[in-house]
Amino acid sequence: MDFYEHLNSYLSIEEIHKLKESLSLKSKHAVLLNLRKMNDEKFLSLFPEVIPHPIVKHAYIYVKDKYELGKSIYHDLGCFYLQEPSAMIPSFLLSPKKGDIVLDLCAAPGGKSVQASFLMNDEGIIISNDLSRNRANAILENVERLGISNIIISNNDFSKIYHKYLRYFDHIILDAPCSGSGMFRKEDKMIDDWSINKVYKFAEIQKELISYCYQMLKPGGTMIYSTCSFSKEEDEDVIKYLLDTSDAELLPIQESLLYFVNKKEPYGVHLFPYLFPGEGHYICLIKKPGILIPSKDKIEKKGQFNQYNNLLLNNAHMHVEKYGDYLFAFPMDIKTDGLNIIRKGLKIGELFSKEIRFDYHYSHYINDFTPYLDLDFAELEKYYRGETLNKSFSKGYIMLKYDNINVTITKSDSKIIKNSLPKGLRRALNK
Repeated sequence: MDFYEHLNSYLSIEEIHKLKESLSLKSKHAVLLNLRKMNDEKFLSLFPEVIPHPIVKHAYIYVKDKYELGKSIYHDLGCFYLQEPSAMIPSFLLSPKKGDIVLDLCAAPGGKSVQASFLMNDEGIIISNDLSRNRANAILENVERLGISNIIISNNDFSKIYHKYLRYFDHIILDAPCSGSGMFRKEDKMIDDWSINKVYKFAEIQKELISYCYQMLKPGGTMIYSTCSFSKEEDEDVIKYLLDTSDAELLPIQESLLYFVNKKEPYGVHLFPYLFPGEGHYICLIKKPGILIPSKDKIEKKGQFNQYNNLLLNNAHMHVEKYGDYLFAFPMDIKTDGLNIIRKGLKIGELFSKEIRFDYHYSHYINDFTPYLDLDFAELEKYYRGETLNKSFSKGYIMLKYDNINVTITKSDSKIIKNSLPKGLRRALNK
């Protein structure tokens, strides 16, 4: 069956024509600010030719030919996250708050978890999971760079452990694996790879995923279901399956000229490139009946390493644990039964002799660390090439900054500042 022909099940000829035309246009690019490091005013002073995202606050659409934001030093310093404009909508609609426990089931490379963390003010807990270990490692890279402390990164097949988490999560993000037709204009190879059998295959996977995700949702909790597929079989039909097999309710998504709604089966909304400045997405907001009991009232507790709260974090709500010779911190101590954990919250550093060797992750998290040294761009270039800095400074640990933004924590012997930037991050810089 032809791709456009199969869309006739819910789209008119005119709507299919508009969609087909929009797929010939260039993809849009967007950026989400990390307000702990850079506010809107500062960002706009550096990159003035951007357009505010039509829905999400502190997000902007930009032209990649004008700004190579992925190569900017401010990207390295964790000031923003690059994200496709449509992919910003699910976490925005879910709107988790501090103290919530959130599961992002198919999370890599981590954009929806990152945005959820920003909305939660880095409090509460997000289990950011991916079935692929390699893809889960991409989440880790982003979490460290952005200095996020409330994400637990795991690599699990939840079909084998979901029974351990029944009625446990306040919110669930299910950005389900799909046939990928919404990404046609972004990745040409996906057009050749599309088939109706692929749609049917993923629809069965999606029904299984949404079923056990719903069982893990607390009474009163909410779940966002999304795909980057235009196919009704992977979108409305999956939601209809959930409604037919559970007590799930649908929450309205505010009507907007930017959304398309299937009038025959108004389950959720579609983001079409001819209506919305992004790639194709389907989104549905789901609620489990009942009253949501806040998790923070039951789960938050003190840890046996609380002396490090004052020494390192200055955040009384943080829970500190030691694994081997390493200290980690996170805002809540939650159960992690059966999880293959890659990173549990914030990696503070290694306990070595009578000191702590601070980790890169921690250096991008902490706000107040003294002493510090603000580098000029020439010094920063040298440091990013992996060189030491011949500079007099007091002996001991020092936070290096650029433009008053943390670079990393390193050591000075009073004459030379060592280079502790992870080798995988060293590169030639673009100003």
